[in-house]
Amino acid sequence: MDPVTLVEEVVPVAGRDLRLLRPRDAEALLDEEAFEHEEYLPYWAELWPSALALARTVGVRALRGAATLELGCGLALPAIAAALAGGRVLASDWSPDAVAHAARNAALNEAPVETLVCSWTAPEPLVARGPWALVLASDVLYEARNGEALLPLLPRLLSPRGEVWLADPGRASAGRFLADAAETFEIVRRAAPEVPQGGVYRMRLRR
Repeated sequence: MDPVTLVEEVVPVAGRDLRLLRPRDAEALLDEEAFEHEEYLPYWAELWPSALALARTVGVRALRGAATLELGCGLALPAIAAALAGGRVLASDWSPDAVAHAARNAALNEAPVETLVCSWTAPEPLVARGPWALVLASDVLYEARNGEALLPLLPRLLSPRGEVWLADPGRASAGRFLADAAETFEIVRRAAPEVPQGGVYRMRLRR
């Protein structure tokens, strides 16, 4: 993407000022043909409050080399925070444009983040790279079909003692997902000022 279309934001996370490049106008990225075929919208191009909440949650932890995966990474702020907190991080998204920006932002912050283009409907590359001690996701449940794909995938990704940290602003579809997930996971909500109607949900597989 032409650099002149990008703007830089400085985001304070865990005592650091992280720099993020994002498209100036996300709506300009709309592709009518892609939308007709896949309902593609460039949600990845925005810095969402849930990403801030998740980055600030993970950024204060000492990850000590924990294998960490971000799903639906978008601009990759949580992945960058996790890497700077000591995680071994892979940032993934089904959108090649998102992954390209994630890699750019990681390099901008000197954060050792690997990237991968991968869909939840064909997740074998993510499973093969696991198991993961920590799976991160922020505001990925804006459509019910996302939760339907994510719920059976998460147990395949996690190590036996692994955790999912999911940030959400309080979407109705997220509520349904969490209700269904409670059959498989122990879930603890932590309040976050960035998403006052939602929170950061820590999920562990039930034993």
